[in-house]
Formats: sequence, C-alpha cells, structure tokens
Amino acid sequence: MIRFTLYSRTWCHLCEDMLAALRALEQPGQAFEIDVIDVDADPALEARFNELVPVLYGEPDGPELCHYYLDEAAVRAYIERKTALPA
Repeated sequence: MIRFTLYSRTWCHLCEDMLAALRALEQPGQAFEIDVIDVDADPALEARFNELVPVLYGEPDGPELCHYYLDEAAVRAYIERKTALPA
C-alpha cells in the first residue's frame, strides 16, 4: 500500500484541491492510504506549517513532496520508487 501524509486544515480550498488531485492519481487496485492531519489541531504542527499548507509527504519523516499544489511529477516518482521496492 502506498501511503501519504497530507498536512491540511479544514477551511482550506487548496488542501481540498490537493487531496482531490492526489486521489485522481489512484489506479484500479492501487488505492492510496492518505493520512489527512489538521495542523490547527496541534499547536506544534500549526507553528511548523502555518500558511504553507497543504503540505504532502510520502513518508512522514521523509522529504516533503510538495506544498500548495500537487507536484504530479514528484508524486509519480515517489509512487514508482515505492512500487519498485520488494514487499
């Protein structure tokens, strides 16, 4: 399963757009597991990301894939790396 972490906030239209664009990349039989985390629910996350949201990570402790808008090339490269790894 390919996992993503999306740092978001509830009233953010860019966040909704990024989630929809990420879901549009799913293929039949290859659904993503997407953890959507509301930065406003945690003062540390709000301080860290503030106006940068939405921010997308593949691995929570890995490098940022993109923010504000979905970087389709970066996401596809991440998916290719994850699907190339042995299970």
